[in-house]
Amino acid sequence: MNPIQTPAVDTYLTRVPEKIPARQREEPVVWGTQEGPLSSENIAFYEQNGFLQVDSLLTPDQVRRCHEELDRLKHAQDLLAPELVIREPNSQDIRSVFRAHQVSEVFSDIIHSPRLADMARQILGSDVYIHQSRVNYKPAFGGAEFDWHSDFETWHAEDGMPLPRAFSISLSLTENYEFNGPLMVIPGSHKTFVPSIGETPAENHRTSLKTARLTIGTVDHEVLTDIAREKGIRQVTGPAGSGVLFDCNILHGSNGNITPFPRSNIFIVYNSIENKLRAPYYAPKERPRYLADREFRIVPRHVPSQ
Repeated sequence: MNPIQTPAVDTYLTRVPEKIPARQREEPVVWGTQEGPLSSENIAFYEQNGFLQVDSLLTPDQVRRCHEELDRLKHAQDLLAPELVIREPNSQDIRSVFRAHQVSEVFSDIIHSPRLADMARQILGSDVYIHQSRVNYKPAFGGAEFDWHSDFETWHAEDGMPLPRAFSISLSLTENYEFNGPLMVIPGSHKTFVPSIGETPAENHRTSLKTARLTIGTVDHEVLTDIAREKGIRQVTGPAGSGVLFDCNILHGSNGNITPFPRSNIFIVYNSIENKLRAPYYAPKERPRYLADREFRIVPRHVPSQ
């Protein structure tokens, strides 16, 4: 596939003062043609729907070790840089710990694993680097909801990501029930870019990561209603060890968790090395590196031993 050049003029206009029409995506969803861990049926489903559920991405032993790491980080949070720890909006419970691939060897091994990185390379058609990683706790009896949004809209506006050529994986460390705040997606919405209304405040990340209801970077309710009526909403449920792959531009969110059952996961964003970040398109300055890494370290390819 011939590489697609970043347009000289930004075509993903957002953070505007008043509502403007949504824009149909022109770039591919699947950029690669090489073989990889995903079957042709998997690739076709992902291309059409913008997400794909995969069973057994983690072994039971990996899930167990991840739980031990979640507990270790919770009790060693004083040893972490304070900005890496995000708390729930209405309590001191940990909501997320960023830079999972740097604060934990257990998480780093998973995030750099050949199978996951090969899926990203297969979809993105290039070498990849880790744009962002974190672990999410979503505790029982109070894990907050997260409003509808497109990740690419934020990464484009606030991080300077040129094109929707990034790929996320959410690995479940607990059972995802339909009632404990699982990920919700709108299938097919990844092919439409919905601009956000409102100018990006300075240091927007300091509040956007902690609030349950977004004010900047979210989707106009009327537009969201039209898209959801046309395409429907899917809840992503599944056992611990399963995962969901999703396009950076798919509209997604989650309800709060008032049940006794926490919903923990590892969240990884792989970006194409050919889609490196520039200056933010619609924000006063770059966000911190734990949200948008600018070292662009390529995830090494696995070379089988002879």
